[in-house]
Amino acid sequence: MANKIGFDMSGLGFRGRAWLALLGTVAAMAVPVRAADAPALRLHIVGGLASLKPFTQHEKPFWETELPRLSGGRYTAEIVPFDRAGIRAQEALTLVQLGAVPFATIQVSGGIKDPELSAPDLSGLNPDMASMRRSLAAFRPWLEETMRQRYGIEVLAVYVYPAQVLFCNKPLAGLKDVKGLRVRTSGPAQADLIEALGGKAVTTGFNDIVPYLKRDEIDCAVTGTMSGNIVGLPDITTHIHPMAISWGLSMFAANGAAWNALPADLRTLLKRELPRVEREVWDESERDTADGIACNIGAPTCKAGKPGHMKEVPTSPADERLRREIFAATVLPRWLQRCGPQCAAVWNKTMAASAGIRAR
Repeated sequence: MANKIGFDMSGLGFRGRAWLALLGTVAAMAVPVRAADAPALRLHIVGGLASLKPFTQHEKPFWETELPRLSGGRYTAEIVPFDRAGIRAQEALTLVQLGAVPFATIQVSGGIKDPELSAPDLSGLNPDMASMRRSLAAFRPWLEETMRQRYGIEVLAVYVYPAQVLFCNKPLAGLKDVKGLRVRTSGPAQADLIEALGGKAVTTGFNDIVPYLKRDEIDCAVTGTMSGNIVGLPDITTHIHPMAISWGLSMFAANGAAWNALPADLRTLLKRELPRVEREVWDESERDTADGIACNIGAPTCKAGKPGHMKEVPTSPADERLRREIFAATVLPRWLQRCGPQCAAVWNKTMAASAGIRAR
């Protein structure tokens, strides 16, 4: 069953080329093992981000522990986290399409390769987990069909990360107080929302948040409720606004040829079990969102993080109105401008009904 798929690696980054060279033919699909006491098939998986619970508590245990148990030892897997595999985010979809990396968790939010993929997680669209679930339900049929038809990829699961919220070291009574503040953002849609609030967006990486705050180069940062706690934001910021600016979606995808080459009973097992893993990841992210806030404000319900002393700024009806107005007037139109004319049709086909907003 092993299959070597060749392709031009000249467009890949150095780390991506080095990782693929190291992986060699093993990564081409799945490796049958002939020894009598060995499993019938061993899969090689690229998973999500190493430090986050979706990987540590769900993806890794499923592939390395549950798969052998569920298959009676016939099938095993090894999994490497995405950020330690030497693959750049913008390369991942192409690598799966080509079959060089046959099974991988790929970032959806941000539209790294196709801007249409940003639609269900645009900043300001999903202020809570319930709305994020509705948005994915509306978008998923298009996502699965497009991945299959455009790239020859099977989408087997869609995962969500905890909510990205606003941490500030300046007094904050609501979203309107972002006016005049310098706010770290992770991409264009977050920057659109912050600028519409009157703030100055400073787009930079996650690792820059703490040094930028300490050097007084930013006043606030948009990041995950628990990841912010882990890097110590409660020690250098004072106010947290719990409304989700965005979340972060990723899909677990398989190269179509690699998927179809798997034994039928293994495909049946994965089709049955991966939706369960997906549900567990979503539930975990919802709990992690709430626990991150609890820990940042030092609530007694804090479980996984370090108790802080931040002030939680309750989401007001005025905040909700402002979020919706800015999304309709700024975030969605600017995304459409960047995305191109095809994206209005995609939005109206998938998201318009659930969001209550049609694209022009």
